[in-house]
Amino acid sequence: MNAYLGIDIGTSGTKVLAIDAQGKVLSVASREYPCYAPKPLWSEQDPEDWWQAVLAAVPEAVAKAGLSGCDVKGIGLSGQMHGSVFLDRQDKVIRPAILWNDQRTAAECQEIEQAVGGRDKLIELVANPAMSGFTAPKIVWLRNNEPENFDKVAKVLLPKDEIRRRLTGEYATEVSDASGTLLLDVAHRRWSQETLSALGLDSSLLPTVYESEDTTGKLSASAAEALGLTTDCIVVGGAGDCAAGAVGNGIVRPGVTSTSLGTSGVVFVHSDELKYDKAGRIHTFCHAVRGKWHMMGVTLSAAGSLQWFRNALCQELWQRAKEQGRDIYELLTAEASQTRQGADGLFFLPYLSGERTPHADPYARGAFIGLTLAHDRRHMARAILEGVVYSLRDSVEIFRSLNVPISEIRASGGGAKSAFWRQMQADMFGSPVTTLNSEEGPAYGVALLATVGAGEYNNIEEACDATISRKSQTEPNQEAQTYYDQAFPVYQRLYQALKEEFRAIAQLP
Repeated sequence: MNAYLGIDIGTSGTKVLAIDAQGKVLSVASREYPCYAPKPLWSEQDPEDWWQAVLAAVPEAVAKAGLSGCDVKGIGLSGQMHGSVFLDRQDKVIRPAILWNDQRTAAECQEIEQAVGGRDKLIELVANPAMSGFTAPKIVWLRNNEPENFDKVAKVLLPKDEIRRRLTGEYATEVSDASGTLLLDVAHRRWSQETLSALGLDSSLLPTVYESEDTTGKLSASAAEALGLTTDCIVVGGAGDCAAGAVGNGIVRPGVTSTSLGTSGVVFVHSDELKYDKAGRIHTFCHAVRGKWHMMGVTLSAAGSLQWFRNALCQELWQRAKEQGRDIYELLTAEASQTRQGADGLFFLPYLSGERTPHADPYARGAFIGLTLAHDRRHMARAILEGVVYSLRDSVEIFRSLNVPISEIRASGGGAKSAFWRQMQADMFGSPVTTLNSEEGPAYGVALLATVGAGEYNNIEEACDATISRKSQTEPNQEAQTYYDQAFPVYQRLYQALKEEFRAIAQLP
C-alpha cells in the first residue's frame, strides 16, 4: 500500500503521522524536547533535538501503522515558523536556533523598518510589518551582537527546512513558511531582492523557494537507512504550521475560514488574491495552496485566558472536577451557560500576554470591566469566553473590511470541543461553525500535501475534498447575534480607552 508521513517540528515536540492514499490516519508518534531561555525573553532550541525526535518518531509511526519502509512514498514537513537555524560552510549548526517566541529583537525591528524606508514601505515590499518573532530581525541581531558567529554563516534555514536538509541534503523552503521571514516578496512568491539589499544581506544565505506540494528532493541514502525507509521516498515543500493546519481543516477555497482555540487563538482565511492590511494589523502570507494567499490574525491568550482563570481562581472547582473524574473546563462552561449573553454587563479583555491582532501592543493587559456585587464565578467565566471570541472577531472584521468572504467557520483546537463555545462563535461571527472528521492539525495537512506531490491527487483542493468532511454544524442564534452585534463596539472601545493607561502601568516602579 502507498502511505505518506506528515512530520511537524513543534516547539514542545515533534509529531509524526502516517496516512494512506485516502487520507485515513494509520498511526501517530511523537517525541518531546526542551526549550531554553538563557536570558529573560530569549527562547532557543538545539536543532539536533529535532533530528533525534524525527529519528525516533518516524520508525515508531511506521511500525505502529504496520507498514514496511518501501510503503512510504512521500513525506510532508511542517513546523514552528520564523525560527533561525544558522549553518556554516560545512553544514554545522553555529549556535542554538532562535525561536518564534524570542523577544530579543525589538531594536532590530526598528532598524529594518528604517533601512527599507519606513514601516509602510516594508509592508509594501513583504506584506507585513517587522515583528520580533520574524526571521529577518534575528539575522540582523546576530550581525549586531554576535559578529564572530555571523561571519561564519553560509545558510539560514527555518526549523522544518533544517530537517529537510538532513533528510535530503537540499537547501529548500516553501512559500508559506518563507512568508514569515520578512524577506519574501509575498506578491510574487520569491525572495525580495530590494529588502535583502536594503539590509545588506546576500541572497545566497537563503534556500530555494518552492510551492508547498512541489517535490524538493528524495531521501538520501544515509537518511533512508536511519529511518528504515527508501531513497524512492520524496519530500515535498510542506508548510508552516499555521498554513499546514489550515490545509488539514480544508481551508483551501474562498469563504471558508478556520478558528483555532488553543493557548493562543488564530483566525485563518484563504484568499485567491493578494490582499493586505495597510495598517499591518494582520499577517498576509502565501498559502500552501499553489498560487494563493492567506491572512491570519492572532490572539495571544485565548484558551490560555481560561487556563489562567482555572489556575488562579478556581481551585475549589478544580478539586471537585478531579473528585468527579470530570474535565474542569466542562464545569466552567456549564456554569457560564447559566448566565445570559453579555454576562450581565461584564466584559473581559483577554490581553494577559499583551496582544498581537489587531493591536500589536506588548503593554496591553487583561481586565474585567463592569464588575458589580451581582456578579460571581459564572459571570466571570462567561465574560472570559466572550472576551476571547470578541478578540477573534477583531480579526474577522478586518478580513471583512478587505472584502474577504466568510460563509463558514471551521473550529479546531481544544476550544472547539466545547459546544457552548462553538455556539458563541456562531452567534458572534454571524456564520455557521462546523467541526471536521480530522483533528490531527499541521501533520495531517502536510501528509496530504505529500499525497499530491506523489500524484495521488491533482492538487490540494482535490485531496481535501476527498479526505475531509464535516462532522457537526452550529447555526447562529438570531437573538444572541443581535446582542453581540450591539456589544462588540463597546468591547472595541474599552481597549482604546485603556491603551495609554496600560502603558502607564508598565512604567510604574
